[in-house]
Amino acid sequence: MNDRSGKGSEVRPRVLTGDRPTGPLHLGHWVGSLENRLALQDRYECFFVIADLHALTTHYERTEMLPRNIQELVLDYLSVGIDPEKSTIYLQSMIPEVAELATLLGMLVTVPRLQRVPALKEVMHDLAINLPSLGLLSYPILQAADILMVRAHLVPVGADQASHIEITREIAHRFNQLYRPFFPIPETLVGEVPSLPGIDGRAKMSKSLDNAIFLSDDPETVKKKVNVMYTDPTRIHPTDPGHVEGNPVFIYHDAFNPDASEVEELKDRYRRGKVGDVEVKSCLARALNNFLAPIQERRRYFAGQQRQVREILMRGTEVARQDARKTLNGAKEAMGLSFWENSKA
Repeated sequence: MNDRSGKGSEVRPRVLTGDRPTGPLHLGHWVGSLENRLALQDRYECFFVIADLHALTTHYERTEMLPRNIQELVLDYLSVGIDPEKSTIYLQSMIPEVAELATLLGMLVTVPRLQRVPALKEVMHDLAINLPSLGLLSYPILQAADILMVRAHLVPVGADQASHIEITREIAHRFNQLYRPFFPIPETLVGEVPSLPGIDGRAKMSKSLDNAIFLSDDPETVKKKVNVMYTDPTRIHPTDPGHVEGNPVFIYHDAFNPDASEVEELKDRYRRGKVGDVEVKSCLARALNNFLAPIQERRRYFAGQQRQVREILMRGTEVARQDARKTLNGAKEAMGLSFWENSKA
């Protein structure tokens, strides 16, 4: 685990991001955030949260899967190359200070402001939720507490989460104006491919919509999913000229096929009606499986090292909690809530 004493080393800006343990990570997570995380962990002090409290906002009736999902999410992190010697992986529910900080920050946000968050409406629509719970409505406040708890400067997220980070920025500004400058104002970092369409052609790949290719999918599963991918609905025969722009198969090629000349050739032939969907999809399945192969090899290794995986999570959680105590104490002091705690009888 990286040294946070600050002795003999340059103080680096901080990153906070994470995922809910509601199921395996998929290619949409890779383009939306994971790819950025790998690039950042050599330049920033990175905190990656396993957000199990956030999982309760939509999965509070199905908690029996949480322990396994948490374990699988840690494996996903390690398999893509997140290095616990450079970054901190921690479990949100083992940081009680974050809940108290969320309570304090919740005083600075109005209900109408939370109701305007676009992602809330999307989640309610996707999961057929008619009345959101208080936990779901206040999701951005808990997220703000996660970010501000480690005093993060940068937050890599998918495009669908960018509006949440704006609330974090508003809360930090308001806190600093009302009390004293304390929290950095975090910046949002969205991946080069802001979002990846689902294999069914919907605008976003999602676990809840069952339209995802997972990082843990075996080669045969990847082939099957690619074979049923949505393409150009106006193209009836392989000899018909097809549309490349907005076509999910070519969006995936651009994102995951490193052979740029092959991609350009396929696009050219597709536009002229000289190649069928079968060949285009076959090339894509090969590219995706080549991309996933080293990830899955690392996953198999760590899956056989369960004690080590648990130690990584527990060690990271302790590092994060030490920071959480300092942040909470500082925030309470700024708000005038620590007088009696610090006074002598």
